[in-house]
Amino acid sequence: MDDRFTTGSHDLPVSETLAAFMTRDWAASGTPPPARATVAPYARKRRAALSALFPGVRLVLPAGPPKVRSNDCDHRYRPHTAYAHLTGDTAADTGTGAVLVMEPTAGGHDAVLYHRPRSSRDDGGFYRDRRNGEFWVGPRASLRETEERLEITCAPLDDLGEALRGHGPTRAIRAVDPEVDRAVPVTDPRLDQELAACAAELRLVKDDWEVAQIQAAVDHTVAAFTQVAAGLPQVTGVPRGERWVEGTFERVARIEGNGVGYETIAASGAHACVLHWTRNDGTLRLGELLLLDAGVETDTLYTADITRTLPISGWFTPRQRQVYDLVYHAQEAGLAAVRPGARFRDFHMAAMRVIAEGLAEWGVLRSADEALDPASGVYRRYTLCSSGHMLGMDVHDCAAARASQYLDGVLRPGHVLTVEPGLYLQPDDLTLPPELRGIGVRLEDDVLVTGEGARLMSAGLPRHPEELEFWMRSLG
Repeated sequence: MDDRFTTGSHDLPVSETLAAFMTRDWAASGTPPPARATVAPYARKRRAALSALFPGVRLVLPAGPPKVRSNDCDHRYRPHTAYAHLTGDTAADTGTGAVLVMEPTAGGHDAVLYHRPRSSRDDGGFYRDRRNGEFWVGPRASLRETEERLEITCAPLDDLGEALRGHGPTRAIRAVDPEVDRAVPVTDPRLDQELAACAAELRLVKDDWEVAQIQAAVDHTVAAFTQVAAGLPQVTGVPRGERWVEGTFERVARIEGNGVGYETIAASGAHACVLHWTRNDGTLRLGELLLLDAGVETDTLYTADITRTLPISGWFTPRQRQVYDLVYHAQEAGLAAVRPGARFRDFHMAAMRVIAEGLAEWGVLRSADEALDPASGVYRRYTLCSSGHMLGMDVHDCAAARASQYLDGVLRPGHVLTVEPGLYLQPDDLTLPPELRGIGVRLEDDVLVTGEGARLMSAGLPRHPEELEFWMRSLG
């Protein structure tokens, strides 16, 4: 048995007779020429921008291999974001493990995308390799088809090693593909980190094509939220109702796009006080709230990120409304602070000012000014984290960008970000009056910075408490 293709419990011995039989009598895979991907010209401009930052340096950006879930089972594949952004390749047609190499030239760089070609049915891998074989994971595009669709030169992945053996300075995106890490020795980790930072910073300002993709993701997410809200009366009191919420949202996400952009948070009751509650095993009960934080990812790998806190009965109780109103007004202040030229951190501090003043009015904090003093920051006991982040191909997009360009930078037209203040009043917090304990509320919307101000991309989903209640009742 050929050890190259023995990878798991499904493998069986292959006789010489079977091996010979499997290599003959296959029709030619005559597929029509692929349509050019609409992203191709945008990806070409992105590569040119990166090229200008690194003259004379070979750049290596891997998509990465599949990630093991357990034993011989992998997670559903998603290529590394920098690779996908610069090629437009989502791996739906090219398969896993591709690598983009930008080879320096006198005038910039020549880009070559290395990926596995379509199987020729002659080496046995197409039916024996469970990770890459086309009988196991589906057919791949030919090199020519990928060249035509993405408008980029392609070469067989087997040729990558030889291409990387050339001399000259080389930088790579690290910790994505172990084979690339081995093939490209590290000369100075800071140089590779600079490449990762610059690749992330290219995504800070979205082009028109990207904005349209994010808007599509938002629109699909609004549709999924609507289906969840419409079905809540049917699952109230059902064990593990949070998983019904999760499943309903993710069904829409898989039908309308690639799936979810991150693990769905479906947190009812006191579970909403856990910021990243993804266990989703609770029961939905009348009189409690459901915090749903979820986003659909498009087939082009752009995601939305929206949170709503819904009264499961369709009506807020007075105490829930008290907490919701404070978060709503905090978000309004944050949204009003989003405009070109403002510091990235301004919208967070505007929202936190409202939160701190509200907590002081309730008697929870002694003084808003004192709580907001960086030397204190005690208001964070009830909010914990920042009130937003960049959004795009990653839900927390551009995370590798330098602080001067992102967290300590200023907002520019084309930035897409979330504004998501929250209050998490823990059920065991003795600094709170008993009637407020166990209430968690977060509101999160997706915002595009424009030349004049900002556009609320998720305006299709109600936020104001009365509008939210009316919307929920209208779905019945």
